Amino acid sequence: MAEKLFLEDYATIGVYFFIVLAVGLWSTFRPNKGNAKGYFLAGKNMHWIPIGASIYASNIGAPMFIGLAGSAAGSGIAVTIYEWHAVFFLILLGWVFLPVYVACGAYTIPEWVKKRFGGRRLRMYVSFLALIGYILCNISGEIYTGAIFLQQMLDWNIYLCVSIILGITAIYTTVGGLASVIYTDTLQTVVLVIGATILFLMSIIEVGGYKEMETKFMAAMSNETLHNQTYYKCGVPPADSLHIFRDPVTGDIPWTGALLGLSTLGLYGWDQDQIIVQRTLSARNMVHAKAAVLLGAVLKLTGFLLFVIPGMNSRILFTEEVACADPEKCMEYCNNRSGCTNIAYPLMVLRLLPKGLRGLMLAALLAGLMSTLTSILNSASSIMTLDIWHQFRKKASQHELMIVGRVTVMILVGISILWLPILQQTQGGRFWFYIQSVRSYLVPPLCMMFLLGLFWKRTTEQGVFWGLMLSIVVGFVRMVLDFTFPSPACGSDDVDPRPKIISKVDFLHFATLLALFATIAMVVISLFTQPRPANKLHRLTWWTRNDDVQPELTDDEDEDVHISVPLKEEDSKSIGIQENQKLTSDEGGFRRLSILCKNWVCGIDEDAKHTMTREEIKELRQKMTSLEEASRWRKILNISAVIIGVFTVFLLIFFH
Repeated sequence: MAEKLFLEDYATIGVYFFIVLAVGLWSTFRPNKGNAKGYFLAGKNMHWIPIGASIYASNIGAPMFIGLAGSAAGSGIAVTIYEWHAVFFLILLGWVFLPVYVACGAYTIPEWVKKRFGGRRLRMYVSFLALIGYILCNISGEIYTGAIFLQQMLDWNIYLCVSIILGITAIYTTVGGLASVIYTDTLQTVVLVIGATILFLMSIIEVGGYKEMETKFMAAMSNETLHNQTYYKCGVPPADSLHIFRDPVTGDIPWTGALLGLSTLGLYGWDQDQIIVQRTLSARNMVHAKAAVLLGAVLKLTGFLLFVIPGMNSRILFTEEVACADPEKCMEYCNNRSGCTNIAYPLMVLRLLPKGLRGLMLAALLAGLMSTLTSILNSASSIMTLDIWHQFRKKASQHELMIVGRVTVMILVGISILWLPILQQTQGGRFWFYIQSVRSYLVPPLCMMFLLGLFWKRTTEQGVFWGLMLSIVVGFVRMVLDFTFPSPACGSDDVDPRPKIISKVDFLHFATLLALFATIAMVVISLFTQPRPANKLHRLTWWTRNDDVQPELTDDEDEDVHISVPLKEEDSKSIGIQENQKLTSDEGGFRRLSILCKNWVCGIDEDAKHTMTREEIKELRQKMTSLEEASRWRKILNISAVIIGVFTVFLLIFFH
């Protein structure tokens, strides 16, 4: 690609990185006060605006720029359903799921699983599955798509690009915790929306307006497609490119799968995944939490303009490259025989934006990539620390938990870099559908576990555990078959060799079937096993969320250290004196400075770590589990949620 960045672009990128790093480090001096509450929930004192921006930024990563825009370039507006679908699930998060999570005082989703069902194996299983998903799907997806963009934009060594991004991301995620992630996400959301809006306006003007785009998109075919019948069916836009709901049999996003199968993916991704839920748990109260999810929902509505339309415009403006059908030509353009729709967005950035603005747009793309990575790393750190490490180290100190969280981030960064060669071998011009298909094989059983646990008090730990085991086997078999029998190359006259379960059953339809299978298995096994006593379900289900009492715990179900184990006041005084003696003794200024630096990096706050009395623990619990809302704000939020939901329904009907 001949277009390269100029000095002005590099200067913009440099300023952006400096500001992000400065904001991230600045935020470490705010809510992070040397304990798990401060590090993993940002002191539970966050305002709704940065939370809402963080919800949006943590979801809008490189796969949106590469995958969403690329899918739009390949087949039109149907992929918009993934964006607008999220609006309803975000509203459900604020009004249905979050009240239960808050009422029981959980820090993480696996922690709620343990509180709701009892025992340890289910919590450990959900935790390990979440970590595996982060590494193999979330992080790898971000790195792969980010690498595509960086190689097109900068022509740098891929290891250098990814290492720099992960390094800077890890610094402020490791040191600052969730507060740092949320503050930097707010900054990155502003940059991302500004940059993407500018590109949308420039591209739609270049095409001639929306109506012209509709006409020109249907005719945007490369020369190989027009003059070689072998590739004709590969490079022609689908006849239903301008419709969201498509044929249930032949459509690439069948409307039946979009309404049913996609709902299981959306419910888990927006209402049960640690990445999103952790942000809302950091809100100072339920009013701020609900306002935050509504802000996130409104921002998700913009995906149609910021990603889908630009992707379609790119096919029109750069037809030969984006819509290439000849594998040899595609290799020449984008080093991918399967197609070049993945470079639709990078091409527009390089060829439409003037000097300086290119750097701003790259900064926006890096913002999306880094925001999602920080969210993944912080959430994975929370799960590893509070749901896995603490199960083996029940008496682990706050300092130990803090250090484990930071080490987890660094290990995940290392694994991500080592995973890069494998990602470079990944092929396929429709990366978005690859990611979604993998999730459809693993997520539906987890989704049904949460729904049953939340709304059916008769659900048992045995029913959920063995239902998950059976369902995961079914999903894993489908995934292995999918990778073992790839679809025939476009233009090939060979008979489709894939089993009918692969060739005839879309992955969204399979997600629906898997969810149904998991539900039946969990319900049947639960009916034949002992239910959890009512005194252990207080504040853990939708029906018991407003109970005045906390659930009773047995000896092997003791509450986590971050809630219930205060340090005795006399101990705190003596330890505080010892620490002060260490820092004020005449051992030299350098040693004192080194101790202070160690405390800052490891998250140790000498002013806060030994001051949690029983009264403060009780006050903390009340704050964490309060569902109180001012009546005036409750009405305003309820009306706002209805308006946003109705408007989204109108959009879906209009573009059906």
